[in-house]
Amino acid sequence: MAVAAGCGLALHASPSESDHVVVIFNRLAAGSEEIARHYAAARQIPAANVLGFAMEDSETISWSQFVSEIWQPVQDRLIQRGWIDAYSAPGNDAVGRKVYRIAGHHIRAMVLCRGVPLRVANDPKLIIEDPFFNRHPELRTNAGSVDSELSLLAAGSGYPINGLVPNRLFDKSQPTPQDLLQVVKISRLDGPTVAQANALVDQALYVERWGLMGRAYVDMGGRYPDGDHWLQAVADIVENQGFSTDVDRDPNTLPPWVRFDAPVIYFGWYTGDVNGPFVLPGFHFPPGAIAFHLHSFSAQTLRSDSSNWCGPLLARGAAATVGNVWEPYLQFTHRPDLLMKALVHGAAWVDAVYVSLPSLSWAAVAVGDPLYRPFAVGWDLQTERFNELPAPWGAYTALRLAQIMEMTGQPEQVLPILRSALRLKPNLAVGLALARRLQAAGQPGPAEQVLRPLLSGPLRAPDEWGTLAEAAQLALDCGQPRLAESAYGRLLREPGLPVALVAHWLVDARQAALRANDAAQAETWKRELDAAVAELRK
Repeated sequence: MAVAAGCGLALHASPSESDHVVVIFNRLAAGSEEIARHYAAARQIPAANVLGFAMEDSETISWSQFVSEIWQPVQDRLIQRGWIDAYSAPGNDAVGRKVYRIAGHHIRAMVLCRGVPLRVANDPKLIIEDPFFNRHPELRTNAGSVDSELSLLAAGSGYPINGLVPNRLFDKSQPTPQDLLQVVKISRLDGPTVAQANALVDQALYVERWGLMGRAYVDMGGRYPDGDHWLQAVADIVENQGFSTDVDRDPNTLPPWVRFDAPVIYFGWYTGDVNGPFVLPGFHFPPGAIAFHLHSFSAQTLRSDSSNWCGPLLARGAAATVGNVWEPYLQFTHRPDLLMKALVHGAAWVDAVYVSLPSLSWAAVAVGDPLYRPFAVGWDLQTERFNELPAPWGAYTALRLAQIMEMTGQPEQVLPILRSALRLKPNLAVGLALARRLQAAGQPGPAEQVLRPLLSGPLRAPDEWGTLAEAAQLALDCGQPRLAESAYGRLLREPGLPVALVAHWLVDARQAALRANDAAQAETWKRELDAAVAELRK
């Protein structure tokens, strides 16, 4: 496969970086220590850096519990061990925390393992009377995420717990040493199950070896222009990295029948609970997937595989996500464009998270291996190792290379790249990309020759259902209605196909049969469509 110049530098975590990671687990929560030890072994983190504390085994705790079980024991231990440079001063602050004079810290990242509480509930008794809160009642709360509060462990005692604290690292590609000394960067290893939390580091290491492989999807059309502006910037960034990218601008979230194969990058908004292609039976992300759904309570719980967004995304194999445990308001949540911009420039997950986050002592939470660098392996290194790339994801590297060739003014290389990839790693997405380009070049015959064997072959997973439907429509565009009819028949025989998808695709299938002059099949599909619609109306 032809290659152009690029950046294949592998930016793996160095031993010194791992030496400065602190891992926190809950001694009273089942599986919490297992996750901590698994992570420490995978990243070669010294055993002395793994710290256990007795905490309430609940996702939501009170301020008194947070101070007595988490903040104070953790801060004291970090100061004793020399992770935070500080000396004590007389008295306690307004919420009962010891007063320390703090000069800074030496923590590369802090990891909170599943079992460490997630949310600190609002305590009305701790609300202070202030004219500012009268003008801004939305900030009249001390509710927050445990992670966001602990980010201020080295900022000094007495920061205001009501409202929010500006993040000194926000939108700074080169923060000052003083900025870095006052913020502890935190990411969680969490999810609906212990196994899913453990998988986060396993996926990170997999991608740091092979690189990201798959497609990108950006779902716009939310309620506020700023959010759509940020998501459009995400789409531009990932397209410029060569990822085959689909952008949906409909106000509704992605429907379940949309093409959604190999979504290694997903950014979208704005609905409360997971839906669309994510809830298809058997759906699973490619390794290392970065998934972000912008919603006020996306991380209200991380223990559910069906409620909100963060938990369900993690349950379906996402390796890294961010969300909110309480209402953050749009301007105070993670900026998706800044997050993606930092990642593609080689940042580790936890660094990209804090560059993208405007506020601390607020609602944000990040889940994923903090040292994960999804862009550690460049597309050129992937191309050099194309034959070694694991199936089925490796084939998607050819789509990325083809797009890069088009962007860099080398369109003559695209067809040979796709033909070679299809021969070496047969794949429906690669075949569709090749056939579409042949059809656009006025070669419907060769396009049909590419499509025919792929449309009758086995499907890898439910995420290819929409891809097969798209290929069937291309067969129609190439003047091959019988091939399209056959492809729809193949699709409609898929085990476990939900009734809503059956009804949607029967409409197109019937039209293909009519264009193929197959009246009998068209009539059969008409009856099946009527039955499916009736079932949906029950």
